[in-house]
Amino acid sequence: MTVSFDGFKALSNLNFIVDQGELRVVIGPNGAGKTTLLDVICGKVRPAEGRVIFGDMTDICSLTEHQIAKLGIGRKFQTPSIFKNLTVHQNLELACRQESKGVFATLFAEPPKGMQEKIDSVLETVGLTEKASHQAGSLSHGEKQWLEIAMVIMQDPKLMLVDEPVAGMTGKETEKTGELLQAIAGQRSVVVIEHDMVFVRQIARKITVLHEGAVLCEGPLEKVQSDPRVAEIYLGREAKDHAGH
Repeated sequence: MTVSFDGFKALSNLNFIVDQGELRVVIGPNGAGKTTLLDVICGKVRPAEGRVIFGDMTDICSLTEHQIAKLGIGRKFQTPSIFKNLTVHQNLELACRQESKGVFATLFAEPPKGMQEKIDSVLETVGLTEKASHQAGSLSHGEKQWLEIAMVIMQDPKLMLVDEPVAGMTGKETEKTGELLQAIAGQRSVVVIEHDMVFVRQIARKITVLHEGAVLCEGPLEKVQSDPRVAEIYLGREAKDHAGH
């Protein structure tokens, strides 16, 4: 996979494979190509070369973002995109009825069979059962992140892409988010992009380190931590930053 922006290679001959039911963490310094990788998988960015294989599809790069989402790829962005003036329950209703036209038409339509049971189950999974009738805008930062994760789960994705889920969270919220993502993985594949190394250590089974648009190192936490190249790109960059100040 290669992606170029005005001559700059955001991804350079990148090979990246995730197994069914796997929880994968992708790390790397700023500019390593982490978000571009997710953008390509979702169809937001078209690669100059290469292809994305998903399930039985030999290449999904020609599909629209909407078509790719319908195949079973769900994405949670860094900033939660929720309907703040609606209740937690209504947000999940909308997520469940994504095919419907318009927010109000969706909310006043007859609920699909089994939707209530599904919403109850997902609320329990993310720990928001007691907040179901609360306005989404009144939730804490961590709870808003869990609500958006719940909205993605409502769409039954086979693959969930999660971009920096614990940014701005308290320690307790971070720990709970880790437990949540571990519970979700197995039922579906989960790819998490993260900077918080404490969180990475909590959830990591296999880590991919990106650097300058390519895979630098991949494997269990111990292997990645002991790789001198990983230390160099992180510690070397920090040393340069400090020298600059």
